[in-house]
Amino acid sequence: MRTTDAHIDTDVAVIGAGPGGYVAAIRAAQHGLDVTLIEKDAYGGVCLNAGCIPSKAYIHAANLAHEATHATDLGLRGDVEVDMPTLQEWTAGVVSRMSRSVEKLCKANGVTLVEGTATFASESELDVDGADAAPETIAFEHAIVATGSRPIEVPNFPFADDAVWSSRDALGAETVPDRLVVVGAGYIGMELSTTFAKLGADVTVVEMLDDILPIYDDDVKRVVRSRAEELGIEFSFGEGARALRETDDGDGDGDGDGIEIVTETEDGEESVYGADRVLVAVGREPVTNTLELEAIGLEPDENGVLETDAEGRTDLDHVFAVGDVAGDPMLAHAASHEGIVAAETIAGEPAGNADGQVVPNAVFTDPEIATVGRTEAEAAEEGFDPVVGEMPFRASGRAMTADATDGFVRIVADADGHAVLGGQIVGPDASELIAEIGLAVETGATLEDVATTVHTHPTLAEAVMEAAENAMGQAIHTLNR
Repeated sequence: MRTTDAHIDTDVAVIGAGPGGYVAAIRAAQHGLDVTLIEKDAYGGVCLNAGCIPSKAYIHAANLAHEATHATDLGLRGDVEVDMPTLQEWTAGVVSRMSRSVEKLCKANGVTLVEGTATFASESELDVDGADAAPETIAFEHAIVATGSRPIEVPNFPFADDAVWSSRDALGAETVPDRLVVVGAGYIGMELSTTFAKLGADVTVVEMLDDILPIYDDDVKRVVRSRAEELGIEFSFGEGARALRETDDGDGDGDGDGIEIVTETEDGEESVYGADRVLVAVGREPVTNTLELEAIGLEPDENGVLETDAEGRTDLDHVFAVGDVAGDPMLAHAASHEGIVAAETIAGEPAGNADGQVVPNAVFTDPEIATVGRTEAEAAEEGFDPVVGEMPFRASGRAMTADATDGFVRIVADADGHAVLGGQIVGPDASELIAEIGLAVETGATLEDVATTVHTHPTLAEAVMEAAENAMGQAIHTLNR
């Protein structure tokens, strides 16, 4: 790195220190490049500080609270008091340790860290406006845009209103609301709906579509929806949130702490839901409008996405985009992989590409959902002759001992040669179990490879082996298809 006053010359400037940006910065530095990483907020990005990590901490706490008070069949009885300030403190400690770890890893790998907001001044320079420092200019040979995404606002439901929560607000809640309305039944809405229901809130989910989690097969999401209903979550499908108004909360002080959410169907029929808070979880949008991309002639598409090639290049060969700014899949692990591909491409290393990779997807509901590769229908559409095997968790000894028997493992393979093409899991620890199927798809493993790999007993992972055996008509612990 070469510096003069407030001027930095660098090989690679990375904008954003989330899971795409900091991973790209470290990998580029490992290849001997001079790297400068600019972050305006906190190292680790939204995922670490206000998304993946704090939400999983909340989910873990909510699961513990619920299990402790709903295990009478196991002979366990007791009451649990949810102390939100303590939960917040514990979660903040986890986040702080991880954020500091990211910062230390960057420094240890020789990455120069700059705090501030970066904007393009030209095709080879960035202006960085720091909150507590004089503006800096960074001259670069290559740039990687990794500015992530933000929650989408709904008209008439501004996040600036204290009664309206984004996912970040929900994860910073000081109390559990008695009544929570959730707008949106995608993965964020369903994860947080389940969490707050377990923490004691009465939850209503409003969704414009006719079901939850639209990208998943019906028999997969049916398990999650049924479980959510058992937790007391009420669903109102075919309705969109239209208006928010304050109401008297009934405590007689006239402060209007209560709210009403007005919804409307496509036919114009209105419904009204009383609540204490409303969580808007209708999706996320890329953060590209802060970069002054017009200075370099780049224009995002109508959704704010920067289009890239398989190595992450934008229309400018020396400017790359990774993670949520590059569009779907908006997943932290996809961002990290894309960051590695971009960094190694810049370094002139054989990086492969980010297209066609086997990227798993997971929803941390109760039970979890995880998928990878092709479904049976997708395999057939692509010209394969798919064979499918399943193992229900109700037949798993480990699932029974954990009192978690909802769901199944499904594995999809090609009838010709039995190469594994994909899998879908709904059930306990699905997010962990999917890795085995992902590895099988990535390496070209067959059903026989999975089935003849000895799995520890009793474990949930045995269900993957049994599903492979089922696809071959050789299952022992479930009826063959």
